[in-house]
Amino acid sequence: MNAPQPQTARSDAAAAMLEVLDAQRADYLREGVVTARTRIDRIDRGIDALVRYAEPLAEALNSDFSCRPREVTLLTDVGASIAPMKHARKHLRKWMKGQKRPTVFPLNLLGGRSRIEYQPLGVVGIISPWNFPVSMVFAPMSGALAAGNRVMIKPSEFTPATSEVLQTMIREVYDPKEVAIFTGGPEVGQAFSNLPLDHLLFTGATSVARHIMAAAARNLVPVTLELGGKSPVIISRTADIEKSLARIMLGKTLNAGQICLAPDYLMVPEEKLHEVIAAAQKAVAGMYPRLLDNPQYTSVVNERHYQRLTGYLAEAEERGVKTIPINPASEDFSQQQGTHKIPPTIIPEPPEDLKVLQEEIFGPLLPIRTYREFDETITYINSKPRPLAAYYFGEDAAEQQAAETRTTAGGMCINDVIMHVTQEDLPFGGVGPSGMGSYHGLEGFRTFSHAKSIYRQSGLNIAKLGGMLPPYGKATEKTIAMQVKK
Repeated sequence: MNAPQPQTARSDAAAAMLEVLDAQRADYLREGVVTARTRIDRIDRGIDALVRYAEPLAEALNSDFSCRPREVTLLTDVGASIAPMKHARKHLRKWMKGQKRPTVFPLNLLGGRSRIEYQPLGVVGIISPWNFPVSMVFAPMSGALAAGNRVMIKPSEFTPATSEVLQTMIREVYDPKEVAIFTGGPEVGQAFSNLPLDHLLFTGATSVARHIMAAAARNLVPVTLELGGKSPVIISRTADIEKSLARIMLGKTLNAGQICLAPDYLMVPEEKLHEVIAAAQKAVAGMYPRLLDNPQYTSVVNERHYQRLTGYLAEAEERGVKTIPINPASEDFSQQQGTHKIPPTIIPEPPEDLKVLQEEIFGPLLPIRTYREFDETITYINSKPRPLAAYYFGEDAAEQQAAETRTTAGGMCINDVIMHVTQEDLPFGGVGPSGMGSYHGLEGFRTFSHAKSIYRQSGLNIAKLGGMLPPYGKATEKTIAMQVKK
């Protein structure tokens, strides 16, 4: 039997997904008002599934990556899914409450009243990435369910074992008219992005986001894009170098640097370069006395990304640029079997035109630039596309203020990296090429809600009193005179 051709597969996938979308939308309309009790029940079922499937998810992710620590999955995927679900469950009754807004004079004195009510959008689509394939489903889903929506999910094809477990979980605890999941390759993803959803959230590469946004535009589907970019780290002369590098290298080696918020390059005072390199080596050796046969050090996800990252290093080598692999046990990484591990590698002062400084790294490589005057860091960051995150390490209040106010990034951490994403009451999202829109907490609820403006008129004939009712006369001129003035 011949395999289905790509166009046929796309058509079949589109038809199946459109059928589910129509069923979800019809059931949503039939339901009417989505009560807090119903929303909490849907969130509770998700939490229950995450708790019960925690270990199978860890096993699946270890399989997909060829080596991914159980602890990393439980902390950054399972735990990081449960936390936003619990946060939404705790606060959604408060978030659902309408808001009173001031009514303009003199309508306020005459009994007019203004308010906002938050309504579900309807059906929210989530396209999730491979690097955190569980939490990048459930974190946005917490906001979507809290807002009263139905949800459709397309997970990454790069983590098929994890997608299979997710599919089992979702189908076990949700009716497909509530939450549905569709696995498959690019043809499924393309069909999914073309659906006439009520909102679409995409997490992934900026290059792919352009296609997602173009597809969504054909149906005027609003999008939230959580992308990436080259997140800079400024290290001040006032920073505690050892403490700073311990935190930076934790962020750079967690998931082998395959994190959209991972520090992408450092900017350090030129006289502290060697001290920074030594501190980075010490930090890595403390966390990972060995790497190659260490089940706690994550592998690069697949051959494609392994070749991309080793290509960056090969380009540097061809150009005569020094690279410093941090390999505490002096292991031979050319002999690895079944994994794609790369040791954390420092690239001091690379030329500006190297790909490692031009493209988002998404791996355990770390370029270091040096500066003489602090303002050089601000100028350099501002010469680049706006990143998803920016980081400052130091104790100089003026420098910190400059980093906060004179650069633009999706979010920022002071004296740490990545940790701002764990704060459920802070919106998470990018700016410019690093993304648009945000979610988490209250902002997630509002992203996936429609803020409906409602004005209730008084019983008086306002149009006649204000001269807005023809035939126009003195009352009209009086209203105009009141409005048309400095």
